Amino acid sequence: MARPAKKKKICSLPAYQEFGAGEAAKDKPIVFMPVEEYETIRLMDYHGMNQQECSEQMGVARTTVQALYTAARKRIASCLVEGRPLKITGGDYEICQEDEDCLRSRHCPYRKKGCIKMKIAVTYDNGQIFQHFGKTSEFKVYTVEDSKVVSAEVIGTNGQGHGALAGILQQQAIDTLICGGIGAGAQNALAAAGITLYGGCNGSADEAVEALLAGSLDYNPAVHCNHHGHGEAGHTCGDHGCH
Repeated sequence: MARPAKKKKICSLPAYQEFGAGEAAKDKPIVFMPVEEYETIRLMDYHGMNQQECSEQMGVARTTVQALYTAARKRIASCLVEGRPLKITGGDYEICQEDEDCLRSRHCPYRKKGCIKMKIAVTYDNGQIFQHFGKTSEFKVYTVEDSKVVSAEVIGTNGQGHGALAGILQQQAIDTLICGGIGAGAQNALAAAGITLYGGCNGSADEAVEALLAGSLDYNPAVHCNHHGHGEAGHTCGDHGCH
């Protein structure tokens, strides 16, 4: 009797799950990438781990990591060369629950024993998620340990906006941002700073953070905001489809 396949551990689901090549690719077949293949790309190409470190992090053999990584790179190459859209979905994995193995891992990018596990920032306005990232005057910053909020504070942006805000978040060692509408330039700045984005959100800032920690946050991975004049009375970014 064959042994059941061992599930691969991943830290979290990807914030962005669908990628396209423009109008010319709309009729081309989608390339589907399993989540565990994406995780090898994230750990090795993005975080710079080697195969042994990646295998320890994911809880599988090095040969398994090698096979996953090779398959992932082949799928990406197909998208780049043939102009096919990519969707990250499915697979045979489990999300890490901060068990003792993960806490002992010296290679985990998110969880280290005795350290702050996560800092989450939310665009903030009177308890609610402010709907235009580039014009937010405040962030509420939540410090999270063991999947629980242990402290929170509101910080000002000193009148800075758009791409400069990513630098403020980076200085605060923010891991994750929750916001409403956000433009492509700011998204690129956040990605360069290594900050995970959950955009297209609205409502209570506190409730959004609790939902994120519970794995139930309603967000839009394709969020965008191309509009100007967001200071108009009665206008929110979501009014024009920025979600």
